[in-house]
Amino acid sequence: QVQLLESGGGSVQAGGSLRLSCEVLSSDDGDYSFGWFREGGDGKREGIASIDSDGQTFVFYLLRGRFTISQDNAKNTLYLQMNSLKSEDTAMYYCAADWSCSRLFLGDCRFWGQGTQVTVSS
Repeated sequence: QVQLLESGGGSVQAGGSLRLSCEVLSSDDGDYSFGWFREGGDGKREGIASIDSDGQTFVFYLLRGRFTISQDNAKNTLYLQMNSLKSEDTAMYYCAADWSCSRLFLGDCRFWGQGTQVTVSS
């Protein structure tokens, strides 16, 4: 079992930055991969960044240069650094985990955090 606890969301003006954190609490030694997803006002949840069990990272191409995914294994924490935020980045942000979750398909991710809200005002 994996429990994920997101934090770091909030309200920010356009152009600002936020760093989301996802603490990973695992009761097994699974070699999981992780993804960040977001769900905007349209109710559609989309994958935006991932990191696999080898530490290889991926960021959706439209967000590269603004968003960065990283992890701190000593703290069992996943991060999403978001810079130059825009109003269209307003969404609930979720981290997720599973064996193949880094592919960023919803069905590949069994474990989800509760989400953290990001609101960007213009």
